[in-house]
Amino acid sequence: MTPFAIAGVQMHVNALESNVDGMLQRLDLLMIRFPWTQMVLFSELAAFGPLDQYALPPENETLERFQAAAVKHHVWLIPGSMFITDPEDGRTYNTSVVINPQGEIIRRYAKMFPFRPYEAGVAAGTEFCVFDVPDVGRFGLSICYDMWFPETTRQLTSQGVEVLLHPVLTGTTDRDAELAIARATAVQFQCYVIDVNGLGAGGIGKSCVVDPTSMVLHQSGGQEDMFPIEIDLDMVRRQRETGMKGLGQVLKSFRDRSTDFSVYDRASGTDEYLKTLGPLEIPHKGTKAGIDTLTPEMRVPYPQLSTGSDINPGFAHKVLPAFPDEPLPNPSAGTAIPTEEIVPTGAPVTAMPTPPVKPGILTGSSVNDTSSG
Repeated sequence: MTPFAIAGVQMHVNALESNVDGMLQRLDLLMIRFPWTQMVLFSELAAFGPLDQYALPPENETLERFQAAAVKHHVWLIPGSMFITDPEDGRTYNTSVVINPQGEIIRRYAKMFPFRPYEAGVAAGTEFCVFDVPDVGRFGLSICYDMWFPETTRQLTSQGVEVLLHPVLTGTTDRDAELAIARATAVQFQCYVIDVNGLGAGGIGKSCVVDPTSMVLHQSGGQEDMFPIEIDLDMVRRQRETGMKGLGQVLKSFRDRSTDFSVYDRASGTDEYLKTLGPLEIPHKGTKAGIDTLTPEMRVPYPQLSTGSDINPGFAHKVLPAFPDEPLPNPSAGTAIPTEEIVPTGAPVTAMPTPPVKPGILTGSSVNDTSSG
């Protein structure tokens, strides 16, 4: 067993004033109550809230305070994220840092998928965040909306990430959908997911910890919460080798795939349908976007299928023979053909009476007939 204790801190976040003092106080309390904690994760934008007007330069006093706290408690510290303005390009990024127990910032990560169109003024990062905890395992970091794009987790786990640290700020009605995505991500990529949301201006809570089988190890409610959880990295390695419950070996199956995905080649034309969806913008009142439009097959015509087409390589495209003509209806179908009965000349013709049907005996059957039909 390779145990490692990670604590999430779900706390109230103010939008118009600093939350740094409150974060450090809660960190002190956490370490008094649970001194065995080895890593601490706060929620997205916990330090200053969701307004980018409080953006700071890459080197600032707040980060120095967090570095000192990591040394004080000898823990790995990920203090959520904060808006950082790059002095070179002047753009603002939603940035998280990883601080080791020696107080060193070993990684910086800028959110790849800002929640557009609502975060239109936030630039997107392009670098992934992977780091090792010595003698423990490999960790990766993504922020909130990043997880809605499984490509981000695919990239991390393909580099060996075993624990996904995921600070979020969700105060909207899609939080339950995010929880479903967190569970699906854990089992799809055979990793732990540590998902920490805030409260107040920082979200509606419901933080969670999910193991590689999609089991929820902890689920917070809508109140402040500190939840240290000891995870087992050997469980990740075992599952990746033998499959979840001895079943799906997902990462190895992806590794051994027989196809690449043309949708990731922007010049392939596979994503033509996506280009018909209109601009990425906030809906307006009464909008009928997507309703008064053509169906998908009318927007992007399918290529003409023909013999020898390479639309689906590996499959032969055959022209199927036409169905035979429907047979004409038989005018005598269902009509009994009368049998001519020889009647002596001059004998009166009388109708054959219909015998009564006895219970349990089918019409036309003989009493001595033992056939089951």
